[in-house]
Amino acid sequence: MMTARHTRRSGGRLWNSQAVAAGVLVLSVAVCVFLAATSDRAAPVLRLSETEEAFFVAAQESVQEERVRNPFSDLSVPTLLTKIDGTYFLVDCYHDQIIYSDSPDRPLEEWYVMTDQICRGHTLAGDGTVYLADDTEHNRILVFERKGGGYVHTQTLPDIGIRPHYIVYREEDACFYAWSSMTGEMYVLRRESNSTRVYLSEIRSIPSLYHSYVRSFTIMGDEIYFVSGNSSIIRAELDSLRVLEEYPVPDAIAGMIQLTWIDGYFYITVSTDLAGSQDAATIIRTKDLKKLQNGGYEDVYAAFIGGGTPYYISAVDGCYYLTEHRLPGHSLWRFRSENGEITDVMAVH
Repeated sequence: MMTARHTRRSGGRLWNSQAVAAGVLVLSVAVCVFLAATSDRAAPVLRLSETEEAFFVAAQESVQEERVRNPFSDLSVPTLLTKIDGTYFLVDCYHDQIIYSDSPDRPLEEWYVMTDQICRGHTLAGDGTVYLADDTEHNRILVFERKGGGYVHTQTLPDIGIRPHYIVYREEDACFYAWSSMTGEMYVLRRESNSTRVYLSEIRSIPSLYHSYVRSFTIMGDEIYFVSGNSSIIRAELDSLRVLEEYPVPDAIAGMIQLTWIDGYFYITVSTDLAGSQDAATIIRTKDLKKLQNGGYEDVYAAFIGGGTPYYISAVDGCYYLTEHRLPGHSLWRFRSENGEITDVMAVH
């Protein structure tokens, strides 16, 4: 990410702070006039990034051709492995970085750093043109583009609720869905046509989840599921977040992290019980969410040794990746499932 400077040279031209300020003022006035003129048509809300990124063309200056190697030989609370446009990305939460590689099996020292300018980030999503990362403790989202041999931070979207925690790109409607983990709000983001600019299109909410810690969501068709901090799972309409059904869960699995549909089962990763003890951390699965309240689920954590704290599960290359912490030497797992059987379980890192 760039830092503020009084002057900058770009393509042989000198940009000074007065010119930048004037440009921002003109742009801000234009946006306000446009929104006022179209307020009766429910025009999208455009959130400009921080002043330094308002002229995002200037971000191209700081592209580094030389990629930076991952300085760590281990992972510190990894949260998500994903694959975007042929590249594997791993969010290394407590190392405050996102790393990438052409193979998930490479030694960690051979991965490269996409960014180390986030604080406790959890997820990354991309459409192949832009890549969005939640900067959780700074309550914002950073936008990256691939330039040269690496990635450059080109835009910042501030004030994304409180502790944004989970981002998903949905190709069907070309939207990024970003969840504010403490306010029950879904920030719907879009990329402008034929551009790399990302704007905030809409904010949806579930009032009952305000001040409940909700770590993730799962989109299935035109519905969305939340493993909520209210000791229940919520099923809602994706377009409106109108709650359709709520499934209570027992205290032993109240601290849920994520729900994932795998091979005919709802898999649920659990961090704590209702009292907050990580001794209750596990992975369960069920075919019917209505049966959870009465213990109608199977504990499958033994397939991964157990004893740690599982986090997110992602589907990549026809198999699944599970991130985990508290268990040295077992931070990232790969597995498959066939006919209800968990197979090919392997600790990758």
